[in-house]
Amino acid sequence: MIATPDLIESLSKNLKPIRRLRPPVTRAACWLLLASVVVGLLAVSQGFRPDLATRIYDPSFTAGIIGAILTGVLAAVAAFLVSLPDRSRLWLLLPAPAVALWLTNVGYQCLGDWVSFGTDGVLIGEATRCLATLVLTSLPLSLAMLVMLRYAAPLRPTAVTCMGSLSVAAITATALSLFHSGDATLMIIMFNIGTAVMFVGLGGLFGHRIMQWIAPRPAIRD
Repeated sequence: MIATPDLIESLSKNLKPIRRLRPPVTRAACWLLLASVVVGLLAVSQGFRPDLATRIYDPSFTAGIIGAILTGVLAAVAAFLVSLPDRSRLWLLLPAPAVALWLTNVGYQCLGDWVSFGTDGVLIGEATRCLATLVLTSLPLSLAMLVMLRYAAPLRPTAVTCMGSLSVAAITATALSLFHSGDATLMIIMFNIGTAVMFVGLGGLFGHRIMQWIAPRPAIRD
């Protein structure tokens, strides 16, 4: 059996100083700044939807955009907060009012603004552009969220991944609403609600495995 002093000495060899994490709100702000840059680059490359100037005066459309933006911001803050073990899980409720505002207005558009796409239906080209926007927005933001939370999030992987996924979904839905003029029921369900459900569902199912992969724990040697 190894003596206690020798054990302490062996454990203390080659130790490196630990870099303290920045405050969670600061890290969330950095991620949201990246989200703003991504959306801004998409705005430059794709341009805003042609009818945005008129749609912005529609209260339901504006409320939906505001709800999606607030959901993205508050869910990101909640993800970084609950990644720390000393923070209450009640922070998971932070984006709840914004989510209610966002989804309520999406539902209102589904019921009240049943828009027809004409005799051709939903055009394949528009659907492809929507899918491209979805990927170009969600992929870099998801990867950035994983990297920024790779050390803290394994403590609460499912909760953190769900909040991060909700934030990414809300930012993605905002981009879709700003750049693509498809407010018909089918398009809203497929891209806005469908995106949110997909991201949050995948986060809940595979959050623990994802966090273990992105920040593997060091093996304990004898």
